[in-house]
Amino acid sequence: MDAFNSKDLACRAQKKILSGMATKASVQMFIDDTTSEILDELYHVSKEYSGSKSEAQKVIKDLIKIAVKIAILFRNNRFNTDELRTAQEFKKKLNQGAMTAISFYEVDFTFDKTVMEDLLIGCRDLLLKLVHNHLTPKSHGRINHVFNHYSNPELLTKLYDPNSSYRPNLSKICKGLNKLVEEGTI
Repeated sequence: MDAFNSKDLACRAQKKILSGMATKASVQMFIDDTTSEILDELYHVSKEYSGSKSEAQKVIKDLIKIAVKIAILFRNNRFNTDELRTAQEFKKKLNQGAMTAISFYEVDFTFDKTVMEDLLIGCRDLLLKLVHNHLTPKSHGRINHVFNHYSNPELLTKLYDPNSSYRPNLSKICKGLNKLVEEGTI
């Protein structure tokens, strides 16, 4: 029996086309201005930390591709009930991570790299569970790349050092996160 399904084909085509177009202009329909500003700051942090423009671009491009693919899956109602529960767990963990990141920024010398690393790894694991049946191993690798990069304890320690050159970036990231939390986006 032929298992052709035009909705599946359309969803796969959307993911394929948009993953190849992970540019700022094409992503505007999936990512708002505040999120875009946070991504810009994360790019600057990654570039300075890694000393590599191409690595910073790759990690942000991977993050955008994953966000776009998940948005497409949601818009096409591809997640089952258990996966939607996992998505809610992910959103809750992401919210907790954002609130913790903001708190660590606002109250000097409260930063705990283990807490931040654990929150980010928890988000990564939930996201991998969510997309396990929908995305390719290459996409799973992108998720690992992004979360492993930003959960690096050395990067986190430098980012939260009150005297570091990253302070203006962290300020803008936390301002954006605060806005997204207030709006209920995360």
